[in-house]
Amino acid sequence: MMKTIVSLLSAIVSQRIAHRMLAGLAFVGLVLAGLPMCAQPQKSSTGFVHTEGRLLVDGSGHKLLLRGTNLGNWLIQEGYMFHFDGGPQSAREIEALTRELIGPVEAEQFWKQYRQAYITKADIDFIAREGFNTIRIPFHYRFFTPGNDEGFALLDPVIAWAAADHLYVVLDMHAAPCGQNGANIDDSWGYPWLYDLPECQRQTDAIWKRIAAHYSSNPTVLGYDLLNEPIPHYPRLAKYNSKLEPVYRGIVAAVRSVDTHHVVILGGAQWDTNFTVFSKPFDANVMYTFHKYWMPPVQTQIQAYIDFSVKYNVPIWMSESGENKDAWVQQFRELLDRNQISWTFWPYKKMDAQSALVSFDRPAHWDEIVAFAAHKFTMGDSEKAVAARPPQAEIDAAFRDLLVKVRFENAHPNPGYLRALGAPVP
Repeated sequence: MMKTIVSLLSAIVSQRIAHRMLAGLAFVGLVLAGLPMCAQPQKSSTGFVHTEGRLLVDGSGHKLLLRGTNLGNWLIQEGYMFHFDGGPQSAREIEALTRELIGPVEAEQFWKQYRQAYITKADIDFIAREGFNTIRIPFHYRFFTPGNDEGFALLDPVIAWAAADHLYVVLDMHAAPCGQNGANIDDSWGYPWLYDLPECQRQTDAIWKRIAAHYSSNPTVLGYDLLNEPIPHYPRLAKYNSKLEPVYRGIVAAVRSVDTHHVVILGGAQWDTNFTVFSKPFDANVMYTFHKYWMPPVQTQIQAYIDFSVKYNVPIWMSESGENKDAWVQQFRELLDRNQISWTFWPYKKMDAQSALVSFDRPAHWDEIVAFAAHKFTMGDSEKAVAARPPQAEIDAAFRDLLVKVRFENAHPNPGYLRALGAPVP
């Protein structure tokens, strides 16, 4: 995520009526300001959210503005979320660290337990109680490859809890086969090979087709965010801008072969910021998404996206922002509200940080884990690596405690961040 890069840089220089009532209370400020309420999911005969000109509308045809959060660091991890500044950043690097510290067998079990503990029914209930109506779920493609059903085993309960709480769900492919941006956030090999390799594109199409087939009749799933933050801003990678829309066309064709109901969502190039790469919309049920981090929260920063929405008569959605002070988050959220733009801020949960809906404390001995992770040992430095390891008892205790700390009952809400997003403070 562009946020990851920014966070690292800044570290160097940072659930039927009850829920409806609560949702209404959560955004009473918006009503007083003359802004429309966030429509909650309506299960009509069709029941599917769809686009209607520049609007999203629910299954009953009511205007829908998304107000939500991202379940980051659940189905794909990022190093800064564990305070691994200067250490492992991609999911594969973080997993390699755990294999080194607790062994490959225990590490495999640890990550399965982590994915079960990080997001539970209590987390989804909390998000609904706070008046939000949407969750965006970033995921790693590997959980949905043929023969691997872990992704569905993890998502299906969350989507069922969301349905009970009248929340919509957007599925976001944060890590695509071979990499859509080549950074740590797509867990690739340091280069966006997706655009050059047809086999990678076929695999991406096939995985999205598999996901769409599984959820084609589920109206709680609002849509599919096809590629998170494709193509970095690096000048030498601008050559891939012209290849992005063709890749999207391939994915959409695969999705539409099994699912004609759900919204397909396209993010711009250069970390979801550049819409100039798009031609006239090629699908009748498409929404475009942009991300914005660490910029002045002023109209000029979002006007190009509004102009695009007007030009092509399509809805837009700000699917990621945050990682900033509460005052900035509030100012940007209010700017989006004034322009009636849907949003989901990043992220829902973080370790020892206030820039999230909820936080959890560092596990016991976590500082020792962070210090070891910062070393750049190679295979030739094995003796030094062994010497630098914390005592095994402390390592084991740290990872056991992490599985405890991440659970909702052991986390705590962040009042300032909740207020910034217009939500009531528990």
